[in-house]
Amino acid sequence: MKTAILVDGGFYRRRAQLKLGEKTPAERAKELNDYCYRHLKEHHQENTLYRIFYYDCPPITKKVYHPLKKIQIDFSKSEFYLWMTNFIEELKGKRKFAIRLGKLADTQAVYTIRPDSIKKLYNGSKSFEDLTEEDFMITVDQKGVDMKIGIDIASLAYKKQVEQIVLISGDSDFVPAAKLARREGIDFILDPLHAHIKSDLLEHIDGLRTCDNAFK
Repeated sequence: MKTAILVDGGFYRRRAQLKLGEKTPAERAKELNDYCYRHLKEHHQENTLYRIFYYDCPPITKKVYHPLKKIQIDFSKSEFYLWMTNFIEELKGKRKFAIRLGKLADTQAVYTIRPDSIKKLYNGSKSFEDLTEEDFMITVDQKGVDMKIGIDIASLAYKKQVEQIVLISGDSDFVPAAKLARREGIDFILDPLHAHIKSDLLEHIDGLRTCDNAFK
């Protein structure tokens, strides 16, 4: 079957960092490329690749006030900005990769206390005086990424460009797009990288597949 692989970039990067560890931009890009190609040969199949679509947002560049440090953090000079910029460039150089970039709602970006740290504050195992930089995280919403994924799924299905779509994501927001693709005769495979998914997403796919047990 001719297969299109769609990658929710933010989801993949977080999952890979958690389960496979820190890597350079070139190493992470090669890891993702190699992983996608594994989907073409799973279960003794010999599918052909139409294209790998990668969806993400450019890194934040604005200054955000840090409530613990009481200073403005310039994200355009951060290590993550440099890493992410180089990572996107590495993917652009990969054959068969199509990069779809959304935008960050960076005007609403704020530092918040991490959920696990909030639980510790509530149960008394940590006090506000014990908070460190590691207890804070930047919160910024993506704009346009989910829409781009949904539009591409619909376009691939309606134009009969592929026979199979593999979506690497764990987001149930894609249920309508998955249902549409299946109605058009597309074999729709979800790869949640062994993350837990909601039952409503599981109900509207043709298969669940992760190609590497290291993501468990």
